[in-house]
Amino acid sequence: MHQKKLGEWSATAICGNDITSSCLYVSALTIVAAGQYAWLALLFVAAILFLFRKIYGEVVGSLPLNGGAYNVLLNSSTKSNAALAACLTILSYMATAVISASTAMHYLHEIIPAINISYATFGLLLFFLGLTILGITESSIVALIIFFFHLGVMLLLIVFCGIFIANNGFSILYDNFSLPVKGGSIATALFFGFAAAMLGISGFESSANFVEEQKHGVFPKTLRNMWIAVSVLNPLIAFLAICIMPMSAVDSKVDFFLSFMGTLTGGKWLALIISINAVTVLSGAVLTSFVGVNGLIKRMTLDRILPQFFLKENKRGSTYRILTMFFVLCVSILVVTKGAILPLAAVYTISFLTVMAFFAIGNLLLKIRRARLPRPETAPTAFVVLALFGVIIALYGNIKANPAYLVTFLQYFIPAMLIISAMLSRNDIMLIMVKTLKSITKNFRKVGIISRKILHKSMHSLRNQDFVFFSKGDDIATLNKVMIYISQNEVTNKVKIVTIMKNHQKPTDQFMSDFDTLDRAYPDMDMEFIVLEGNFDPDMVEKLSLEWNIPKNFMFISSPGEKFSYRVEELGGIRLIL
Repeated sequence: MHQKKLGEWSATAICGNDITSSCLYVSALTIVAAGQYAWLALLFVAAILFLFRKIYGEVVGSLPLNGGAYNVLLNSSTKSNAALAACLTILSYMATAVISASTAMHYLHEIIPAINISYATFGLLLFFLGLTILGITESSIVALIIFFFHLGVMLLLIVFCGIFIANNGFSILYDNFSLPVKGGSIATALFFGFAAAMLGISGFESSANFVEEQKHGVFPKTLRNMWIAVSVLNPLIAFLAICIMPMSAVDSKVDFFLSFMGTLTGGKWLALIISINAVTVLSGAVLTSFVGVNGLIKRMTLDRILPQFFLKENKRGSTYRILTMFFVLCVSILVVTKGAILPLAAVYTISFLTVMAFFAIGNLLLKIRRARLPRPETAPTAFVVLALFGVIIALYGNIKANPAYLVTFLQYFIPAMLIISAMLSRNDIMLIMVKTLKSITKNFRKVGIISRKILHKSMHSLRNQDFVFFSKGDDIATLNKVMIYISQNEVTNKVKIVTIMKNHQKPTDQFMSDFDTLDRAYPDMDMEFIVLEGNFDPDMVEKLSLEWNIPKNFMFISSPGEKFSYRVEELGGIRLIL
């Protein structure tokens, strides 16, 4: 079924609800860490986010496929490195969904004290599971309504803060700036404030995980819109806060900070509207998690990191098994942590910042290893290094301020990575199991024989998948690099080397002689050299994919140059490996 693509504001709303919901808590957290200089720390974060606009624009512009950091590392590094980034991204989405749902229900509890927070959190996760199963277009309508309501309420709060300052002057601001600086120096205050404030850009990576669902040219606009929103909202709200309340009042109001600002400036009615907005926009962040993780896991499944079982679609084109699995994982975390925010925040913080670091690293690898790949814009290398340095500082600052966060994070990350690693190495694991079963005692010989047959069948199915490399008449050294990559990153023993030529051209005798030598160098690999007449274009790729029953993401090319007539995304998901 053809899926309707998202326009600028629909796509912005899906990821924007996540990143703009940060103003509900990040201003307060930054004031606690940096005191009266919180607004300046938040401006530094806006500057780092501007650099990431360029980084994401280059990476996703050149490789516009779902997966975010996973996608760029898959096309510029190894599959295991890409899987590591994917694991961190999934953890980040799981923590985001549960934290956002739980916090939303805490706000709702303030409005309706009779509700049970745990049951309500479960119900909200279940609601968005159903909504995303209905389809991304339906989800985007809900996201759009939430997004504009949130921006409207934030504008209302800013107006009332302005009226309060106009009536009362800047005496509170002067008093706050006369207090001792947090940490003893402005540099220390800004360091810890910057680390805390970096949470305010969580969600910026989401748009890259569902870029294939967006219309052409929409992705960079979502980056611009998110950057403008957080660059204005977060520093401005922090500055207004220290204009209207003593900083000593902030510590006890972190959980409902903006509602408290509303009470001070407009009264209980404004606080009620802000609380209702908090419930809706945090719910929108839950939706973002479902949409983002769906795009990422679908891409991982297509690349055989996860079982093909998850690719089953319903009539609306939704991969409901992926969404259901994510819902189950979120509920399991909710049960294990009993809804406690701090352990989830540890996973959230470190996962998100590490994913941002991986994206910067992926950009550098893309510059080095895929220099010929056309890209709509280029982030200067100095920008990328500065952005990476900023993320590393934020990671260090968060771990230094809360050392227990690292331990909590590892408790979630290590099991998740072990599962992903097992999936990547499942062929080797099955081989070990076969050898183990051969050594069992005679009493269990029948069970062992049956089990070995099942394992052999699974191994045969894995290895029997054909892979394709489209060669431009490459030399043998290049083809050898291709074979090394495939043997190290894919489970297969069948590779087609395909050259598409015009006017009945044929490869040279020397090339065929070298190819025979290469074939003998890989005795476990069934290498087939195929010469076809025609043009290498999207139609040819589509034709061969259908004719040979080989998914396009199992087809490889080396990086195309500027003269290549097509964008990479037009080839339907072909991977770059050289």
